Amino acid sequence: MTNNNEQRGELATFLRTRRARLSPTDVGLPRTARRKTVGLRREEVAQLAGVGVTWYTWLEQGREINVSVQVLDSLARTLRLSAEEKAHLFLLAGQVPPQHPAPQQEHASPFLQKFLEHQGSSPAYIMGRRWDILAWNRAACQVITNFAALPIEERNIVRLIFTHEEFRHRFVDWEAMAQRILAQFRASSSQYRDDEQLGALITDLQHCSPEFACWWPRHEVQGRQDGQKELLHPQAGLLALDHSTFQIDGSPGLKMVVYLPVNEETAKKLEQLYKQEEAAGEVTH
Repeated sequence: MTNNNEQRGELATFLRTRRARLSPTDVGLPRTARRKTVGLRREEVAQLAGVGVTWYTWLEQGREINVSVQVLDSLARTLRLSAEEKAHLFLLAGQVPPQHPAPQQEHASPFLQKFLEHQGSSPAYIMGRRWDILAWNRAACQVITNFAALPIEERNIVRLIFTHEEFRHRFVDWEAMAQRILAQFRASSSQYRDDEQLGALITDLQHCSPEFACWWPRHEVQGRQDGQKELLHPQAGLLALDHSTFQIDGSPGLKMVVYLPVNEETAKKLEQLYKQEEAAGEVTH
């Protein structure tokens, strides 16, 4: 485990290496003749960041000093740090990394869509920070619900669970599942309190669903976990499924949910549904 001395040493090294990669002209300073220092001088960084030269020297020496969020922001701007480098700087300094602003429009890349389809007969989909369904595979449409046939504004897992009658009837123990999902939704939505669309979704669900209106004020919170669900499929009957949720690296708020059969019987049913759909597609085309 990294101790405080090692962490301060890493911070010092990180600052020196970021300083060394910049030239005076990169930050608007004139280039002078006979310059021996590679990159910027400590004095120049201190001046541009608005801190004392001695204090900054101590920081690069790994001394035990506290660094405020405001100073870290200033150093990050001075050293032209990327968002990832800035977050790393904050962590090394013992501060909470700044949150990346959440994009207004979320989408799944073509690679992620291809990845979903490569899951074959295993249902899988990607959802955003508001739990909107952004992408799905054919198996998800066969087993869970036909996302492609839904209006865009209805492609939301929480909305489907609490307002979509057919979706509700797919689950053997709907009430337990819905309460668990609501607790997970509250935990994730607390990260985006300033999201107006998310707030509007919650308000709308409180009006549309008596269960949501009753359970939301309880403030139950739960993290996303592996689990099992039993679904009643109109053609295949009972399906027992394991599921897990994966954070998509580099895309704040995006998560992938994948379902796998619990037993051989469910596996055969999923495969049969997949082949039937595949055969129907071949006839259509």
